[in-house]
This record gives sequence, C-alpha cells and structure tokens, in this order.
Amino acid sequence: MKTSHSIAWKSSTQPRKQRKYRHKAPLHVKGTFLSAILVKELRDKQGTRRVRVRTGDKVRVMRGQFKGHEGKVDRVDTGAGKVFVAKAEFVKKDGATKVPYPLEPSNIMIMELDTSDKRRFKK
Repeated sequence: MKTSHSIAWKSSTQPRKQRKYRHKAPLHVKGTFLSAILVKELRDKQGTRRVRVRTGDKVRVMRGQFKGHEGKVDRVDTGAGKVFVAKAEFVKKDGATKVPYPLEPSNIMIMELDTSDKRRFKK
C-alpha cells in the first residue's frame, strides 16, 4: 500500500495541492507547522526566528479578538494545528461555561520559552 504523504514533495503553486499536503501530512510533519515567532531578545539568544510552540511557553496573541493577551500555553493540538492559551477563552451562550479558544500558531509570539526540557535547545 502506497502512503499518501511524500517527503520528496516539492511545493506547488496550486492552493488545493498545498491544502491537501497540509491536511494529509502525518503528525510528525504537522508538528513543524506549529512554529511561532520569537520576541527580539529570544531571537538574538537562540539564533533563530521561529520555534515550535510547546505547553508551558508564555505567549502573546498578536491577531484576533484576543489581541494583546498574554498567557501560558495550556494545550497544543497537533492534528488540528491549534494552540490553546490560558485566559483566551470565550463564554458560551448560557453564561456559565467558558471554552478555550483555538489559536493559529502564526498569530502568536513566544515571549518566554519553557526550559524544563534540557534537550529542547541542546544544539
């Protein structure tokens, strides 16, 4: 049986093929889509512009209805490609229930990195 995902795939200009590639990608590839930009000080320190978001990182929301909110990452949904941040939640119609709001990783900026994992920045 042939797999539907090819690591040798070169980019296409057709949006439908780009969407198909992202949708059918396995989880270890979808994880690379979960990167967010770093704040200027961390860019200089880490020597890179973008880093994969992890639970425990402190982030700032840059776009959307929660623009300007800062909080820790509660959960990262690799399959859906969404990030859930503390205090970024909306109230349901009943007024009592709060639901975490899914955010795109491209719309957040990492302010502080979770340094509990020593292998994360070993290189």
